[in-house]
Amino acid sequence: MPTSFSRTRGVRLTDLARLAAAWAASTVALIVTGALLPGFSASSWWAYAAVAAAAGIVGLVLRPALVEISARVGWLAVLLIAFGGQALIMYVAILLVPGVESTGWTALAASWVSAVVGTLISWATTAGSDDGMITSLAGRARRQDAVPDPEVDGVLFVQLDGVPFPVLHWAVQSGAVPHIRRWLASGEYAVREWTPQLPCTTPASQLGILHGTVDGIPAFRWYDRELNRVLVANRPADARVIEERHSTGQGLLCDDGVSISNLFTGDAPRSLLTMSRVEVRRGSTQTRRAFAWFFASPNGFMRSLTRTVGEIIKERWQARRQVKRDLDPRVHRDWTFALLRAVTNGILRDLNTALVAEELRRGTKCIYVDYVDYDEIAHHAGMFRPESLAALDGLDRTLGFLAQLAGSAPRRYRLVVLSDHGQSQGTPFADRYGQTLGDLCEELIHEHVQNVDASVEGLGRADSIAGDIAAGGMTGKLAERADEALTKAQQTPAPRTSGPGDAAEEPVVVLGSGNLGLVYVRGNRRWTLQDLEGEWPALIPGLAGHPGVGFVAGIDDDGRAWAIGSRGRVNIASGEVEGADPLALFGPHAARVLLRALMHPEAPDLYVNSTVDPVTNDVGAFEGLVGSHGGLGGWQDRAVLLGPADLMAGLPERIEGADELHRVLVAWLEACGQRTAAAFRD
Repeated sequence: MPTSFSRTRGVRLTDLARLAAAWAASTVALIVTGALLPGFSASSWWAYAAVAAAAGIVGLVLRPALVEISARVGWLAVLLIAFGGQALIMYVAILLVPGVESTGWTALAASWVSAVVGTLISWATTAGSDDGMITSLAGRARRQDAVPDPEVDGVLFVQLDGVPFPVLHWAVQSGAVPHIRRWLASGEYAVREWTPQLPCTTPASQLGILHGTVDGIPAFRWYDRELNRVLVANRPADARVIEERHSTGQGLLCDDGVSISNLFTGDAPRSLLTMSRVEVRRGSTQTRRAFAWFFASPNGFMRSLTRTVGEIIKERWQARRQVKRDLDPRVHRDWTFALLRAVTNGILRDLNTALVAEELRRGTKCIYVDYVDYDEIAHHAGMFRPESLAALDGLDRTLGFLAQLAGSAPRRYRLVVLSDHGQSQGTPFADRYGQTLGDLCEELIHEHVQNVDASVEGLGRADSIAGDIAAGGMTGKLAERADEALTKAQQTPAPRTSGPGDAAEEPVVVLGSGNLGLVYVRGNRRWTLQDLEGEWPALIPGLAGHPGVGFVAGIDDDGRAWAIGSRGRVNIASGEVEGADPLALFGPHAARVLLRALMHPEAPDLYVNSTVDPVTNDVGAFEGLVGSHGGLGGWQDRAVLLGPADLMAGLPERIEGADELHRVLVAWLEACGQRTAAAFRD
C-alpha cells in the first residue's frame, strides 16, 4: 500500500472481468427466476442472457435520471426507486428482447426474485465479500470531476470511533485487520497512540480535533449554568450551541473540506449527517443522491436489507449466547440496541462509504468521516468480544474499499486513521452496587436529585440520519416525526414534584458519562469543596468512601484543585499528598488531565470517577454499559493515530489532548499543500 493513493484511468481488465461475472450472474438469476415464477419464461437461455445484457444497458441510461429525480424529490422517492427502479429497468429490457414472455406484475416479481437469486450467487461466488458495493461505487468514482489544483494532495481522515490502541495493536498482531497489517508491514505507514484529554468522549475529542479546543466540554452531557439546563452533545440543537461557542472559522476542514457523520463541522464548507448542522439544513440533496446511486443498483437495496436483518439476528443470538455462557462483565441487550446496531453497522456504514466515494470523485481536499461500528457494539458487548472484533474487521475492510476508491480520484489522497478515544469495560456501577450514582447522592444529601444516566449515544447516530434526510412534503414530515421521537428519548427527565401541583426543581443534578460522574448544584455559580461540605457534610466523604468510587475532585475556596479518595487526598497542582494518593492507580498523566479539566469554568462542582481494578483493568460505568469511556482507568484514554510514515516521523514525543492532535493534523495538511492562503497564515 503506498503512502498516497495512486490515481488510475480508463477501463481495466478487472473491470471487464467483473462486468462479465455480473452479466453471467444476472443470466443465471433470470433462468432460476423463470423456473420459479409462473408467467415468466423465455424461448432459450440466450434470451435470458440478452435480457440481462439489455437490463445493464437500460440501467446505464435510465438509472442516472431516476437517481436525480429521487434525490430532488425526497427520501420517499429514493425508497420507491429502491423497490421499483430495478423492476422498471427489467420491464423495459424485457420489452426490448424478443422471445421472453411476461406481464407487468411478473416483471416486477421477476426483478425482485432475480435480485435475491443474484445476491445469493454473488455472495457464494465472492465468499461473502462486498465486491458488489465497491464495484458500483468505483464505477461512479471513475466518472470524476476535474479539479483546478490536482498537484495538491488530498487527505482522507477516517475516525474509527472508540478503538483503543491496545485492541488495534493486538488485532494487527493476530492478523485480524489484514489491510492495516499490510500497510504497516510495508513500512510506508506507521501507528502510535495518543492520549485524549479528560473527558475521554467523542464531543471533547472531536471538538479538539476539528476545532482546536477542548475547553467547555466537561463530559458527554453536562449541566450548563448559563442556559440552566442539561446539554447533550449528540442532540442537534445542543451540538449547534457547542460549535457556535467555539468555532473560529479556522477549523481542520475549512479549506475545501467536508464533514461526514460527525458531531461538529470543523468549519467545513459542506457537511453531511453532521449533528451541529442537522437543524440548520434539514434534507441534504447530496446525501440522498449518493445513497440513491447505491440503492438503485441491482444488488444495493438487497445488500442493505439483508445486512440490516442479519445484524438484528446476529445481535439477538450473540446477546443470548453471552447469557448462556454467563460471561462477566455483561449488560442486558434489548431489541432497541439490536435496531441501533443494525443502523450503525449496516445502513450508516454503507451511507458513509457512499458519501466518501462521492467526495473522492469530486476531489474534495480534506474529508473527515466517523465510523461508529466498533464503539457502538463494544459499549454493549465488551472490547474483546467476538462481535466487537468482527466490527473492527469490518472497518478494516471499509478502509480497503476507501483505498481502492481513492485510486480513481482526480487527485492523490493520503490516508489518516485515528480514534477519538479508547474504551474500558466492567460491570456497571448500578449493577454491582444496586443503586445508581444519583441514588447514592440522594442518600447522602437526603434530597431528591435530577439523575441523568440513560445511554443515548447510539440514539444520536440514528437521530442524525432522521434529521439529515428530512425535507419538505410527506417525506420530510415522516422523517421529522422520527427525529422528534429520538430527540425526546434523549431529553432530560422532567423534575419530580414534592406534592400535587407543587413542582420543585431538584437542587442537585447528577449525570453519568461513562465511568465519569458529574455533580452540579443548580444555579449560575460553581460550588467549592467547602460550599458542598457546609451544605451537605456527608456528600464528599460518602462518595469518596464508597467502594465503587476511585476519587472525587473539585476546587477549594482558594481555587486549588483536589482529588479525594477513601484513604487520602492530593493537591493536584502541587502534588502534595495527604495520606494515600487517590490518583496513583490511574497513570502518570492522570493529574495533568484532571487538573486541566477542573480549571475549566464549565467543570462540575464535583467530578466522580469510578474505581479501576489493578488486575483486570475493570471500571464501573455510571451508565448501563459494559464498555465505556469518559473518565480515567483502563484503556479509554489510549487512542490510535495511523498515518503515512513520512508524516508520522515528525510527531512530538507525546500527544496529549485532542487540541494538540489538531495542531499536528493541521501541519500535515500544510505539508500536503493545503491551507496556503494568506487567510490561514495571518
